[in-house]
Amino acid sequence: MCRRLSIYFREMYPILPRFVLGLIIFGEIHFIILLNFQVRTFRPGLQELIGSFTVFSFLLWLRIADDFKDYELDCRLFSHRPLPSGRVHKKDLAVFVSILITVTVCLNLFFMNNFGFFLFLYIYGTLMSLWFFSRKKIQKSLPLALVTHNPVQMIMNIYIISFTCIKYHIPMFTWINFLAAWTLYFPALIWEVSRKIRAPRDETEYVTYSSLFGYRKATWFVLILTWVDIMTNFLLVWNLNRITVLALLINVLWMTVKFLQFLKDPEQFAIVDKVERYTYIQESLMLLTIPVYLIFGKL
Repeated sequence: MCRRLSIYFREMYPILPRFVLGLIIFGEIHFIILLNFQVRTFRPGLQELIGSFTVFSFLLWLRIADDFKDYELDCRLFSHRPLPSGRVHKKDLAVFVSILITVTVCLNLFFMNNFGFFLFLYIYGTLMSLWFFSRKKIQKSLPLALVTHNPVQMIMNIYIISFTCIKYHIPMFTWINFLAAWTLYFPALIWEVSRKIRAPRDETEYVTYSSLFGYRKATWFVLILTWVDIMTNFLLVWNLNRITVLALLINVLWMTVKFLQFLKDPEQFAIVDKVERYTYIQESLMLLTIPVYLIFGKL
């Protein structure tokens, strides 16, 4: 079983990079909130590590749940993947995810200060894995699946925000926390829509937003979302580092040019590749703001 699981992780969810991603997501929201509230005395420890692990663990669980939910479709369209190809068994993933969830629940129950928010996150994730008891209705509608599934990213952000606010006695319902809840929700939404935008000649029976609405409308939707997203970033770092604001602006202008190029000729590249590059730069800039501000102060 371990050998088969290693195949799954290598191809579907590389452990080390995804754990680093969990650290980045947790750390970005956690420290951006603290700096905006003028907190300078940090007390990082085991809880922050468990919070980061929880982000990693939850996203891994969602990945596995998606593979179970889409098994029949994957057997037809993505038969090369580990589960539909038979190289990994359903039982392998079921045993592993049971252990993973048990460990994550215990860590949060005994060490974290926001178990209620954690419980809400996992209840929502469970409902997602069950198609909110409306599989036939949701599975047939890509927009409905997006509306019901994508908010989980914001709920995960709220889990991080709640821990930070409780630990440092920060009010929960503030403008800064509202922006922080959105700041990593939008990139997830943008990526999710972008990966299902294809040039007309690349369309298959796999349902995409471009096949439903046309690639032009779908691309304009993501372009507008990108600018709404970057505004939340501007507001969060405006009082911390104006150089970051400038760098974020340059990045989003570059992405805008790529969107316009794709609109003109969708055959030249896959838009999701450009979106991924843009997002990595964007989140790296946001994360870099934290040590720069701590070392040099406001720039």
